[in-house]
Amino acid sequence: MSLLHQETPEEVDGAARGEEFTKGSSHVIWAGIIAAVLVSIAIAVYVIAGQKPPAATGEIIAVWAHPQHTETSGFDANGAPMAKNAYDQVLVFAQIRLHNQSKQPLFLLNILSNATLDDGIHSCYGASAFDYERVFLAYPGIPVPHGKALHLDATLEPGQTIEGNVVWAFKLTKQQWDARKDLNFSFAFRYQPGLVLAPHSAIIEQ
Repeated sequence: MSLLHQETPEEVDGAARGEEFTKGSSHVIWAGIIAAVLVSIAIAVYVIAGQKPPAATGEIIAVWAHPQHTETSGFDANGAPMAKNAYDQVLVFAQIRLHNQSKQPLFLLNILSNATLDDGIHSCYGASAFDYERVFLAYPGIPVPHGKALHLDATLEPGQTIEGNVVWAFKLTKQQWDARKDLNFSFAFRYQPGLVLAPHSAIIEQ
C-alpha cells in the first residue's frame, strides 16, 4: 500500500466486520468444545452410576487334578460274568470360596468346570456333595485333601461367605489333560448373572 493511499470508510468498516466475525467464530468453536466435554462427562457419570457391582464374588483357593484309569471287574451286580470295560478320566477337585455382596439372597444352581483343549472347550458339571463323598469311598487312596463338600444348591444370605470343595470328572486321558490351554469355573445363580473364576495358583497334579 502506498504511503499516499488512505483507507476509505468502507474499507475500515469491512476490516472491522472481518475482525469481529473472526472473534465471533473463535468463541463459537470454544463453546462447542466445552459443551462436548460437558456432555461426555455427564454420560460417563450416568453410566457409572447405573452400573451395579456383581452380586457374587469368589476365589478358587486351590485346584487338584488326579488322572484315573479304571477297569470294571467283569461281573455284574449279581455276580454273573460280563465284558470288562476300561476308561480314563481326570478328577478335578477345587476348594472354592463364595461371597454374597448383594442385599438379596443368592441361590446357587450349579458350577461348571471348563477346560480349553485343542478341539474346543470341554465343560463338566460339578458333582453333588453326596457324590463328592462317594469319590473318596470309591478311591480310598486318592492323594487329594478330603475337605468339606460345597453344596451346589447352597443359598447365600446377604453378606454371607461359604467355602467348600467340589469335584468334576472329565472323560480325558492324562495326555489330553496335560495339553489343555486354560481352565476356569463358571457359577450359575437363579435370577442373577453368572460368575466366572480362574485359579490364581498352579494346579496341583496328583
